[in-house]
Amino acid sequence: MKQFLWIFFVSSVCFAQTSKEKAKTYLAEKNFIKAQQEMLTYLASNADDKEAIELLGDAYGHQKKWDKAIEQYEKLKETYPNNANYHYKYGGALGMKALSTSKLKALTIIGDVKSSFLKAAELDPKHIDARWALVELYVSLPGIVGGSNSKALKYADELQNLSKVDGYLAKGYVYEYDDEPELAEKYYKLAIKVGGSVTCYEKLTTFYETQDKPNEAIGNLEEAQQKLQRNAMHYQIGKVCADYNLQLDKGEKCLKAYLANHSAKDGVPKEWAYYRLAQIYKHQNKKTEALKWIDKAITGLPKIEVFKDEKEAIEGL
Repeated sequence: MKQFLWIFFVSSVCFAQTSKEKAKTYLAEKNFIKAQQEMLTYLASNADDKEAIELLGDAYGHQKKWDKAIEQYEKLKETYPNNANYHYKYGGALGMKALSTSKLKALTIIGDVKSSFLKAAELDPKHIDARWALVELYVSLPGIVGGSNSKALKYADELQNLSKVDGYLAKGYVYEYDDEPELAEKYYKLAIKVGGSVTCYEKLTTFYETQDKPNEAIGNLEEAQQKLQRNAMHYQIGKVCADYNLQLDKGEKCLKAYLANHSAKDGVPKEWAYYRLAQIYKHQNKKTEALKWIDKAITGLPKIEVFKDEKEAIEGL
């Protein structure tokens, strides 16, 4: 009998590990429905397993099933009120629900979103994500419902104490939103100097584009390509050249380099590079070349409407 119970216990533990590991694998593979099904089956007989509840909440969240994700995270934060991450995830799911609903309904949710992030930050002085969430929340909210750039900068300072890169990026974000471009550029550049990651370069590039400074964006991307040797940067340079109708020879060269070295890890399908080449040739009034590349884009991704619109524009040359 004892041997049977021991075998039963071991098999139950193995099942638990296998089931949760499967769910984690499904989440990593972006197979969110299978992760959801795996955890629902497991939780039917292990209803109090906090890791499984969290995984189920994550699976719902990735599918934008915000109410169901909120339900799971709410269970966790109420059962484990001193766990910062549960408060953070609950606030995050609530925040996403607020973004997907009417403005009037969102106003009734924002208070709980803010209090959840504040609680997470209070419980864990090193919780970077909670502080980022508070920076974004205080910046995006109108003052009448609690928005505050000074409070956003307070949490950006806290981020800087935890991670200089995050702090500089957060300050760049706050100053960009507050229409102080000189300060925003300063802090994005500091983030590049300290961190130098793809994310840092992308933030500065996007900033330059929003400021209508395409030449600066191209220069920043070229520096990133030189330092990081990422093929994806070739596409980004070509994109800016095509969008702004400038440095077209450079854009053509970069897009062809992107295509020659393309792999799945680059992220952007080849068809988008074909489309950008078609734009460049259209700017140069090279109708035959432009049609050749836009046809390649449409053949590969026939449902993309912007490709069809571009072909009409080229045919009108």
